[in-house]
Amino acid sequence: MLWMLHHMKNNRFQTLSEALESEHIPHMWDGRPIPYETTLSLTYDDGTRYGHYVSVYRDEKGLYERPVHYARG
Repeated sequence: MLWMLHHMKNNRFQTLSEALESEHIPHMWDGRPIPYETTLSLTYDDGTRYGHYVSVYRDEKGLYERPVHYARG
């Protein structure tokens, strides 16, 4: 049981940096802060035709959810 807890993914983070690091994508964020209870999304230009979609939600307590991201197209 302890092994499972150690290897479970955390889905809430204290900082935007921690959230982006959890998916290895801090280089894709444009530096915009995220207000409470808001989702911000962007398309990162990764050199492909349609780019890479990134979306992050910040809840009412100020915690950030694990980012959603995927290659477009």
